[in-house]
Amino acid sequence: MNKGVLAMTVLAASGAASAQSSVIVFGVVDATVSHYSNRSETPLGVAVTTSSTGQNSGGYASSRLGFRGTEDLGGGASAGFWLEAGLLNDSGAGLGAGGGLAFNRRSTVSLSGALGEIRLGRDYTPTFWNDAVADPFTSNGVGINLIATASGFNSPGQVANGFQGNPNYLRASNSVGYFLPSNLGGFYGQVMYAFNEANKYDPGTLTPNVPNSQRAGRYVGGRFGYTSGPLDVAAAMGRSTIGDQFFAGATSVLDIWNVAVTYNFDVVKLFAEYSNNKTKTFFSGTPPLPNSLGFTSPGANGALVGATVPVGPGLIRLVYTQVKYNKVAALSQVIPGLAPDPKSEKYAVGYVHNLSKRTALYGTVARINNTNGADLTVGGPAFYTKAVNGSVPVPSSSAGYDVGIRHVF
Repeated sequence: MNKGVLAMTVLAASGAASAQSSVIVFGVVDATVSHYSNRSETPLGVAVTTSSTGQNSGGYASSRLGFRGTEDLGGGASAGFWLEAGLLNDSGAGLGAGGGLAFNRRSTVSLSGALGEIRLGRDYTPTFWNDAVADPFTSNGVGINLIATASGFNSPGQVANGFQGNPNYLRASNSVGYFLPSNLGGFYGQVMYAFNEANKYDPGTLTPNVPNSQRAGRYVGGRFGYTSGPLDVAAAMGRSTIGDQFFAGATSVLDIWNVAVTYNFDVVKLFAEYSNNKTKTFFSGTPPLPNSLGFTSPGANGALVGATVPVGPGLIRLVYTQVKYNKVAALSQVIPGLAPDPKSEKYAVGYVHNLSKRTALYGTVARINNTNGADLTVGGPAFYTKAVNGSVPVPSSSAGYDVGIRHVF
């Protein structure tokens, strides 16, 4: 309650019983001046750079406005709700349609007790949590880990290579989640199932022939871990249905598993993660020849190592992260090694200076090196890929910085 601007306590009576409730208003306002520079090069060495500089939000923590509350039901049980909306404080807009306010970060209602918590609504997916917990930059700003960039967005290079981002990467709507109780001696965990809420037809021949209308959008996943003192280790696994062709009998899924570990030595906290993401297409009938030979499972494997170092009232943040795509080029599948796999590598360093418990100044610089057709960026405008003097530039590198202030209320 001490983090909220508003805290209200009411007593509601029902018969002879009474229950205590609390509602808290909370949020983050994060403003940053950011610069992005994305460089492409032709085979003849001609360089083309696209760049931009401006004010953004969320360089250190995503700006938001939220309301959360709990009600004591007695006997160790409680009910709760959480409504959280994303904000773009640089323009005053929300993240909803047309710039309106929408509770798209989280909107859940829950029941908790001795056996754990049941949560319903829109919430973070279990497979995302390791990407955030193991990232010194907590998946924000130009320092965000490349695992999150590759998983959450569809770049032109990824589309060309056959690997696509996960629409349920960060959060899933229409979900039912279960969380283990917190008294298990350091063990914790959660599972989630998200409905795609498609309309079904009987007989099936009357189903409209619309791609991605029957199974796409479904998600199932779980995360389990152990924490003791300075150690925290967790593993997660999930499957997101990313596409379907009903009359072709085809369903495309993205299978994810990752492992993350952090260890706090006090003078330095270390972070590490490995993530495996693979696209698969299943057929109810006889698959096309390339599928029968196993040529269509493009994937992206990510790795991260990082550290934070406390310095007085501040914190130094360091990270190296990479993503390597595999089985994305037909030639490399027929003759391994003939076509090198696309790869992106990122280096980022930042400093946070805490003016108080709620207000901080920060700065981050980051650089990405792309090879063999990879085209990930730190943000900003797209790479220039139109022909220059008869030669098409290829994405080469991306760099940028954030300088800003974050206030929590």
